[in-house]
Amino acid sequence: MRLLGSFRVGWLVLVLGMAAILLLPACGRGRHRVLEVAYVSAPQVGLRDQVAAIFNRVGNVKNGERVEVLEREKRFARVRTATGIEGWIEQRYLVDQKTFDALQKLTADHQSDPPQAPGVLRNETNLHVTPGRDTEHLYQLSSGAKVVILERATAEKQSGAAAPPKGATKPGPKAASGPVLEDWWLVRDTLGRVGWVLARMVDVDVPLDIAQYAEGQRFVAFFALNEVPDSDKGVQKQVPQYLCVLTDPHDGLPYDFDQLRVFTWNTRKHRYETAYREHGLDGTLPVTITKQDFDKEGTLPVFIVRVKDDAGTVTERKYKLNTPIVRRVLAPGEAPSRPAKRRRG
Repeated sequence: MRLLGSFRVGWLVLVLGMAAILLLPACGRGRHRVLEVAYVSAPQVGLRDQVAAIFNRVGNVKNGERVEVLEREKRFARVRTATGIEGWIEQRYLVDQKTFDALQKLTADHQSDPPQAPGVLRNETNLHVTPGRDTEHLYQLSSGAKVVILERATAEKQSGAAAPPKGATKPGPKAASGPVLEDWWLVRDTLGRVGWVLARMVDVDVPLDIAQYAEGQRFVAFFALNEVPDSDKGVQKQVPQYLCVLTDPHDGLPYDFDQLRVFTWNTRKHRYETAYREHGLDGTLPVTITKQDFDKEGTLPVFIVRVKDDAGTVTERKYKLNTPIVRRVLAPGEAPSRPAKRRRG
């Protein structure tokens, strides 16, 4: 009987031991269960081994990097990188899958949009999903980064927002019963990523030869229509001729631009001159540049602008450049339309 009892006790110990061994991996898997996927929204962040005042750095993650969230604790999250490194990171440096997907969709939707102007960032700037300082963002572009401007929008300026950088244009006068609005640009960066950035953080990279003719107005977009040959002191070169769209230097206007100017090159005086000017437009981006055959005139550069009438209907206007003359191109049966009346605040 004593041997039988000892055998039973031994067998029970063995069964309990095996159960413990089998449960250990399961417990480990529970501690490392993936809660969700997230993406790093800061340029570079260190991963720490513990949430404490004193910690060791166990690795680094970079902007846009995908991580798995394993655990959350107050302001921190424990994450695992694609290379298997695990560590703690502040949750404010992470965005969710929804934000990532929204930016991916924005990029796909606007990947083929025609550029309206090149720009250069004044400061480190976030790419937002929608216009607004408090909207979701993921990627951060560095100061001096080059972008392509695609569209313009406005958003309400948040109270307590930082002052504009030195040299930035000031917002327009506040309407008596409305909020102060800020301009935002939809841009595409050199990696093809698309997002919204605060307009005053972007300098439109206008060639100096025509930027000097701004006359206090803001260049919204510009386009090289064609090139003409020039010989100055024996130097042969091809000089671009430009269409520029401009507006008053105020944020929150109800139109993207209200002025057209075409600069052509005077080959005798070797300088730009204004060949065409039009004011009073309620212009809307984008502007389209193309070419068209005009029989005896040959193939000429053409630009199409979109304007709103008094009822808010957007129509297209086509123009041709037969240097140095710019003319409207009317469709069959089309009568010249008058620009919308300027709305003054």
